[in-house]
Amino acid sequence: MANQKGGVAKTTTCINLGASLAATKRRVLVVDLDPQANATVGSGVEKGSFEKSSYHVLTGKAQAAEAIIRVESAGYDIMPTTGDLTAAEVELMNTLVAREQRLRQALQQVRERYDFILIDCPPSLNMLTLNALVAADSVMIPMQCEYYALEGLSALISTIEQIRSTVNPKLEIEGLLRTMYDPRNNLAADVSGQLVLHFGDKVYRTVIPRNVRLAESPSHGLPALAYDRTSRGAVAYLALAGEILRRYDSTVAAAIAQTH
Repeated sequence: MANQKGGVAKTTTCINLGASLAATKRRVLVVDLDPQANATVGSGVEKGSFEKSSYHVLTGKAQAAEAIIRVESAGYDIMPTTGDLTAAEVELMNTLVAREQRLRQALQQVRERYDFILIDCPPSLNMLTLNALVAADSVMIPMQCEYYALEGLSALISTIEQIRSTVNPKLEIEGLLRTMYDPRNNLAADVSGQLVLHFGDKVYRTVIPRNVRLAESPSHGLPALAYDRTSRGAVAYLALAGEILRRYDSTVAAAIAQTH
């Protein structure tokens, strides 16, 4: 989940999509790569309750498997973090060898255990986000339908293209997710239309609405699905999980068909 603009529901999407995919019996790992540690706290993991984190993994002080813990209430595993992760970025900047590949190398060891690995990025295009983009197969871009969101999108897409042309040729844009959507807002409808016009089927049909339950659930350390499964927010993320699985299954089917 990447977008250098803050407050676009990256963490909300990571937690709630993770819980929704887990509810369909998929094995899910959430990686908290944001020093604000919102995905960690929002999953109900207290900051002092673990010894190893994504900081230790990125700096080579721990293996990925050592830093992963189970979140029963959400149904997924998480690689938590703390504010120490800011120090990891500084350490990586002073590292000359493969500094942008640390996360990819670490996740290789646990990749086969999971159907989906969701990485929550910080709201900037820094060394942490770069590690995430090099490790990832694809990028989901959560965004609000407002004017400034379109401006930031072009910078992110050019970064993705640079990474694809240099260190991660497999990197794709998985999809654009419209978040905090209010259909009564004329500008939101206009921007939404522009996104569909420019990106076509890369824009998810599922739209995440503004929803009080989605906003409340992190303070209880729960995804919306566990907090109030009937809420519009929880239902929307279940729909998003279904849309992703249908895309994934059709891609797999097409790949199998090509081999025969």
